[in-house]
Amino acid sequence: MKRTRMAACSAIGAAAVLLTVATPAAQAHVTVDPSEAEQGGYAVLNLRVPNESDTASTTRLEIHLDPEHPLASVRPQPVPGWDVEVQTAELDEPIELHGSQVTEAPTTIIWTGGEIEPGMFQQFPISVGPLPEDVDQLLFKAVQTYDDGEVARWIEEPTDDGVEPENPAPVLALTPSEGGHHGAESGADTGADAESADEAAHDAEQAADEATTDTTARVLAGVGIAVGIAGVAFGVLAGRRRNAAEDGDPTAAS
Repeated sequence: MKRTRMAACSAIGAAAVLLTVATPAAQAHVTVDPSEAEQGGYAVLNLRVPNESDTASTTRLEIHLDPEHPLASVRPQPVPGWDVEVQTAELDEPIELHGSQVTEAPTTIIWTGGEIEPGMFQQFPISVGPLPEDVDQLLFKAVQTYDDGEVARWIEEPTDDGVEPENPAPVLALTPSEGGHHGAESGADTGADAESADEAAHDAEQAADEATTDTTARVLAGVGIAVGIAGVAFGVLAGRRRNAAEDGDPTAAS
């Protein structure tokens, strides 16, 4: 009985160790944060890149954008110590962006020159959009290169059964838009915004005119008071001189 219990405890302990070791490994791949965004809008995404090597540093990251769902705007945020390049290509079919036809779009983002040391991770922020409206997810396939020549390819698409592949690609889930914002406004919304802006400008101009009128009134009132005080003072002084002259004061003005 004791041997059976010891064997069971050993098995449980071994399983716990395996889970402890395997869980970080399963999570230690390139991911995108936040993990979801609205269709048709813009989003700021952080590509999180952990270093899985115990001896080598990550020195290069490539993000390959989905050619079936091109993004008209891709803007990386500067990352200290890293150089970034956005490669573009001609589109088979132009896409519309703010009323203009876009004939080429970004295909690959490449970061080089920096270093992610063992045990560390780095975030690479990008602003993208407009996000596609006809799919429920967008892949950002990543290729991670180490300074010892090892290359990790995070490019596998999600499986239908929900089981995570061995080298999963970063996935951004896309949800239906709730308000058509973030750069996907309709013409009516744009017109309303313009009307609101005009009203705000008119109100500001009217407030400025009122402020100017009020300031002018204050200045004129101040001048009037000063003139009044001067008149009173002059009258008092003249009265004193007149009285002094009548009393025969030789210093009084004639």
